[in-house]
Amino acid sequence: MTAVLGCLIFLLVIYTIRHYLFTLNRLFGRQRQPYLDIEQASWPQVVVCVAAHNEERVIADALHALLEVDYPRDKLIIMPMNDRSTDGTREIIDRIAAANPDRFMLFHRSEGRPGKAAALRDATEKIQAEIIIVFDADYLPARGLIKQLVAPFFDPEVGAIMGRVVPINAGANLLTRLLDLERAGGYQVDQAARMNLGLVPQYGGTVGGVRRCALEEIGGWNIDMLAEDTDVTFRLLQHGWKTVYQNRSECYEEVPEVWPVRIRQISRWSRGHNQVMGRNLMRLLKNRRISLRERVDGALLLCVFIMPPLLLVGWALTIIQFFMTSHQWLFGWLALSGMVAYGAFGTNAAFFEMAAATYLDGNRNRIRLLPLNIFGFLISLVSISRAAVSQILDAIRKRELVWHKTERFRITPASPIQDLISPLENTPTTTPVTFGGKAT
Repeated sequence: MTAVLGCLIFLLVIYTIRHYLFTLNRLFGRQRQPYLDIEQASWPQVVVCVAAHNEERVIADALHALLEVDYPRDKLIIMPMNDRSTDGTREIIDRIAAANPDRFMLFHRSEGRPGKAAALRDATEKIQAEIIIVFDADYLPARGLIKQLVAPFFDPEVGAIMGRVVPINAGANLLTRLLDLERAGGYQVDQAARMNLGLVPQYGGTVGGVRRCALEEIGGWNIDMLAEDTDVTFRLLQHGWKTVYQNRSECYEEVPEVWPVRIRQISRWSRGHNQVMGRNLMRLLKNRRISLRERVDGALLLCVFIMPPLLLVGWALTIIQFFMTSHQWLFGWLALSGMVAYGAFGTNAAFFEMAAATYLDGNRNRIRLLPLNIFGFLISLVSISRAAVSQILDAIRKRELVWHKTERFRITPASPIQDLISPLENTPTTTPVTFGGKAT
């Protein structure tokens, strides 16, 4: 029991150091944004896939925003992926497409396996373009976002790109404000630091894109995976492709506004991520073609959703050790001290990321909400742990993992996207580049 507890505390310390390292890098380290100065280029053909399943509340906003993006009209095709919708999603898509007949490639899917990965796999078979950009239906792109997402693909080693996700409904209530803080820490600090340090940025499935030939090389979308984006990240990594994160390439999403929807969302993320971990962890660690630091960071990233249940196990073992080993009282006190120290410094490390993110975003007033995030932390801890136990039971009973859609809350059209763009995003740059041997 002491050995198990010692291993758990060691793992918790590793994750604590990781959080502090990432935060200090973002505050004081060298920042890498190598592709943001590309404004003029011979832009390639791009297909933007918009995943939509019963999205009548939000799909029109996303499609109208995409019609206004700054990308050559003859090189941009918008592909709404209407996956078995039973509401008015199809009618809305058809109406907008009829008004813009040269801009859309319609994809209505009425049967087949449910889930975003299955829809993407079927849609990709109809795509000839080399670059595929993927959005969810509630996401609103800024006008210059598509060029920013395409620019990294001028680098032949890049297989996937990920931009930053920013909540559009952060002011709705306390939950959305807390999720805004969490998103800021995850993208502004965690993802950006992994990019800076040459580690493993994660393709997140929305506000990102993949190179079609790279996707074909790894076998395409895996329809058995709930977290198809994380699965693509690690399969690309093991085939020698790089994933790029661009912190200033922002897109705006709708976050859950009620706790039950949030709990279902993070439970789905946890189950999908752990599924990817089970398939890829050992392959990653054994792959000598990948640098040691990428393997270590990739393993830590894969295991991130098993840490909450391990934390609960650690506390349980600590209590047992403290009260039931009176003849070895020193071990009991050491175990208790270790877990209390983690509670102080480990939990604070994640909060330090969020505080740094608010500072870097220039929204320092949001830091006053930081203490309330302990409630979100506890709810996530329990939800993820429960999802892990449920996933183990499902595996024993050989039950298939089921994909659940996140409920939408928008009841009025979103504000014009230009109202959400930061001043830095409008700064023009003029570095010419080449794509496929052609230059401008």
